[in-house]
This record gives sequence, C-alpha cells and structure tokens, in this order.
Amino acid sequence: MSKVVVNKLDSYKGHNDAVYTLEGFSSNNIFFSAAGDGMVVQWNLAEPDNGKLIAKLPNSIYGLHYLEKANVLAIGHNYEGVHFIDLDGKAERASLKFLESAIFDIKSYQNKLYVGGGDGTLYVLSLTPLKLIDKISVAEKSVRTISINKERQEIAVGTSDNAIKIFDLESHSEKYTLDTAHDNSVFTLKYSPDNKLLLSAGRDAHLKIWDVNAGYMLLEDIVAHMYAINNIAFSPDGKHFVTCSMDKSIKVWDAERFKLLKVIDKARHAGHGTSVNKLLWTSHNDLLVSASDDRTISIWNLEL
Repeated sequence: MSKVVVNKLDSYKGHNDAVYTLEGFSSNNIFFSAAGDGMVVQWNLAEPDNGKLIAKLPNSIYGLHYLEKANVLAIGHNYEGVHFIDLDGKAERASLKFLESAIFDIKSYQNKLYVGGGDGTLYVLSLTPLKLIDKISVAEKSVRTISINKERQEIAVGTSDNAIKIFDLESHSEKYTLDTAHDNSVFTLKYSPDNKLLLSAGRDAHLKIWDVNAGYMLLEDIVAHMYAINNIAFSPDGKHFVTCSMDKSIKVWDAERFKLLKVIDKARHAGHGTSVNKLLWTSHNDLLVSASDDRTISIWNLEL
C-alpha cells in the first residue's frame, strides 16, 4: 500500500444513538448529521465539537439532502415522509407524507426530489409546487441508495433485492437492469466525478466498478472489506475515494487504479469502535468526516 499519513483531528459527540448520515452545505466548513435519536445537528469544522440542533424528530433518520438553491434541508423522517427545514429561519417550511416505510436515501435534480423507500419504491416529488408526481416500483425489498449522473441524465438505484437499476431522469423509464449486481443488498452507489464509472457496494463486502458508457459493463470486482460496506465518497479532486464498513474500518483507494492505499481503524488510528455508516469528504482543507454506530463523528486529515 502507498504511504498515506492519517491524522485524526477531532471526535464530535452529541448524538444519543447511532449516527446514520452526513450531508454537506454550500459553505464547505459546515455539515449536517442525523441519527437514530431523531436529531439533525449542524456542525462547523472551524469550531470543533460545537453542534447546533436543527430539528428533533421522533423516529430514526437515514436520509438528509441539502437543497442549495432554496437553502433548505430535506429530512427523510422514517414512516412520516419528508420534512423541509428552512436554514435561514431555522424552522420547518413544509412536510409531505407519502409513504409508511423507512426512507433510506434522498437526492435531487432540478425541480425533482428522488426518495428511496423501504417499500421498494422510488418516489419522485416536485419541489415547486411540493407534491408527489411519480411512484416507480423498483424492488420487492427496500430501495437503499440513489446516485445521479447529470451528464447522461440517468439515476442509479440500488436495492435490497441485490440489484442495480438505471432510470432516465426525465421520463423515469428503466434503461438498464443489473439483476445480480451483488450477492446481497446494495447499500451504496456513487458515480465518479467524470460520470464515466459507477461504483457499488453493499452487504456482500464487494466493491464493484461499472463502465457507464459500455452499458454498465463490470470492470472490477474487489473483495474490499470483511463485512458490509455502507458508503463510498470521492475526494474533492476525484483522485481518491474512501469506503466504510460494518467491520469498523475506513479504507482509502486510488480512483484510477482501484488500489487500496490505507486502512483507518481503531487500533492504529483511534478510529471508530463500531460500524462506520457514512462518509463526507469536504472541500474544507480536504477534511474527511465519518459517522458511526458508536454515536461519534470523526474528523480526519489525510496526507495523500
């Protein structure tokens, strides 16, 4: 493995349950977290461990999405739909209940919000006016992850049926189906910054690389972790990416050669003590943020 120097800068505490998701903001030093305690917290990388409560909901939160144009945070409130928090006024602007299941992921494109439901449906909402405009039956089990390719006008959806499905962003018609993409649930999908590759991972602990322009042909199949891979995030310059896992580790990869460069864990780097659930690689001094079942958020500087 190539030499990568790992510096743990801080550990943010404040959540009372597993931290499931992280979301960035227009200011690169600001980010948001949400957890099993129903709390959504705003953090400032320039003011360590000084969280501000944005919302407190009664159920676990897996999905957060920042709508920059409106300066609104969309919160996937499990079993209760989506709540929209005005970040200027720090108050709820609107909410829409359209499903009775968990919400695992939220993404947006132009005036549409895409919501992955635990009932196997991809819900499409119009943002202005706020209303449900389409329901796409994707799987018998949960829709776990969503990634959008703006260049090709495609949306990739990963499911607990082990499949990846690709839809047209405009018509919502199905373009490609990878039925046996993984041996188990697909937890995370991420298009590369140049939109030429789709990276996928999940419960089978495999990292797979798909050639988008070749009809999603499989290029690489890597046994990347010991247990389920929960998330993938690219560095701001697109040259590296990181994966995190139920095996408590974060791994750093070369994005051109798909080679493992570094393992970040508890024994060597005072890493997380339980499953690492989410990663956010910020443009604020290229700091990496990780969230875990251990209720903490860790801040990392990686010298690559």
